[in-house]
Amino acid sequence: MPRAHGEEIAVEGEAAPVIVKRGVWVSNTKARRDKLTADQLTALAKLGVDWV
Repeated sequence: MPRAHGEEIAVEGEAAPVIVKRGVWVSNTKARRDKLTADQLTALAKLGVDWV
């Protein structure tokens, strides 16, 4: 997924959809994976993230 990828999601209490910058999150998480806890890595693996 490209770093610039964003997705609109509906947030309860907000009038308009919010854009979540998913590409940035994935890029940052992947780059910093050595700092993730075992629980965080397990949760990502359960979601099917292939680089954990």
